[in-house]
Amino acid sequence: MSTVVSLYRASIKEFVRDRSALFWTIAFPVIFIVLFGLIFGGNSSPSYTVGLVNEDGGQVGNSLAQIFGQVKPFTVKTGTRDAEMDHLKKGQIDLVIVIPAGLSQAVASGQTAQVQMFYDPSGNATNAQIVVNIVQQVLAAFNQNYTHVSPPLALETQSVTAHHESGIDFLMPGVLAMSLMQLGLFATATPLVALRQDQVLRRLGATPLPRWKLLSSQVMLRLTIGIIQAAVIVGLSIAVFNVHIEGNLLAVAGLVVLGALSFVAMGYLVASLARTVESANGITSAINFPMMFLSGIFFPLALLPAFLTPVVRALPLTYLADALRQVTVGSVPEFPMMLDLAVLAGWAVVCALLSARFFKWE
Repeated sequence: MSTVVSLYRASIKEFVRDRSALFWTIAFPVIFIVLFGLIFGGNSSPSYTVGLVNEDGGQVGNSLAQIFGQVKPFTVKTGTRDAEMDHLKKGQIDLVIVIPAGLSQAVASGQTAQVQMFYDPSGNATNAQIVVNIVQQVLAAFNQNYTHVSPPLALETQSVTAHHESGIDFLMPGVLAMSLMQLGLFATATPLVALRQDQVLRRLGATPLPRWKLLSSQVMLRLTIGIIQAAVIVGLSIAVFNVHIEGNLLAVAGLVVLGALSFVAMGYLVASLARTVESANGITSAINFPMMFLSGIFFPLALLPAFLTPVVRALPLTYLADALRQVTVGSVPEFPMMLDLAVLAGWAVVCALLSARFFKWE
């Protein structure tokens, strides 16, 4: 084991002396988190998907339902209370408006009836204050048609989650996931191919040193860098942009390790297939850019065209970003956590097995 530790220390020294590697693995993610933190420190959204439940069925309830259907920022879907609340909890809609039974009768008798609104402040596309203001404006316009002393309609709001999510809350886990992906691709594949191209791997393979010890030290180095990346990004987000971490930090660390292993294994697979540094750079870029823009790390997956759904679901970064977002800021999940973990573990195992099969030392 002392041999592995010695190799691990040597790898750290080599990495620290490589200014380019330091920039892409540490400075580049920091630049991203600062840039997006400054741009998206607040949160706004141009449209909202609304689940409308009309339990009244009377004249006032039906008129109010028609008004909500004509509100420009709203895309209204009707259904039962249970069904729409389930959609809200799954993150499929942004809010639920309930027109309760007896509302028409209460308004006709001069009483103030309450319209209920349920919303999820952690939803990716919902700014709670804007939504509340829009619904209040609709009710205020409705109330102007009545001359009663008491306004006929009032709004009762209820939150289904415990915290508010801003733009930077959404982006921070995505930037962390992106940094782990680039650690596995750019800081793993290209250096390995360079060592093989320079005949260093061949000479190491000819020594009595067991190959698994060399590989173990390299993997340990990448995991260490991944933990450092996570600490820098999360710490900066908390200190500068007031991001509140909802989950357990040990759970976050576990996801960082799993994500790093998945993409390091992918990096080894790229190194197994590439013959030159140039081809390695080409392959990693071809993998990197689609995942950056199709995995929901910068914007919600709901904004992507429907025909891209099969591609999105095939990318491991999609599941890493979703898992990190669930654990760090408590976002509404795109997928169940167990599915996220299973996909990441599956990518790690498959890439590792293929790497072991095709990796060459010379």
